[in-house]
Order: sequence, then structure tokens, then C-alpha cells
Amino acid sequence: KMIKGMGGAMDLVAGVKKVVVTMEHCTRKGEPKILKECNLPLTGKNCIDMIITDLCVLEFDHDAKRFKLTELAPGVTVDEVLEKTEAEIITSDEPATVSV
Repeated sequence: KMIKGMGGAMDLVAGVKKVVVTMEHCTRKGEPKILKECNLPLTGKNCIDMIITDLCVLEFDHDAKRFKLTELAPGVTVDEVLEKTEAEIITSDEPATVSV
């Protein structure tokens, strides 16, 4: 995978109070996109507050230094999110379901 240069993420995260990322949870091949460790050049480290995917909502817990599963998309289970997420996340017994 060729990386030609920075994609402008540094400009997006500079000087803002909250960073929310929206993305698909997995690649086209079904591989997790939320990884234990980033394998691309970092332009903004430890700056994401929330990730919203097609499967769930993850909010960053600053004390635990991990994302916490707070909401599930309709029909998605906690086990499905865990299976499709490489990074370690905090889960609760009954996360809310996103209302669409």
C-alpha cells in the first residue's frame, strides 16, 4: 500500500475540542479497521474522542486509555463487534441501541 503523503488529518485535529471519526468498521475483505496499533504515519496521536461505524459507537475512556462500546447498531451484537475489532475495547452488559 503506497502512502504518498499526509492526508490532512493534522489540519482537522488541530485546535478542536472534540474529534469524531465516522467510518466503516471493516475493510472490503472483512478485516478490522480498528487496530491495536496504527501502521501508518501518525499526524494526530491520542486525539480521537469518538468513533461511529456501521456497527457501533465507541467513546474514548481517558482514564482507561481505551475505547468503550456505548451503542450498537440495530441487529448487531457485542460479540460481533468484539470479533470485528482488533483493538481491546471496554464493553458493558447492555449497550444502548442506536435509534435510526
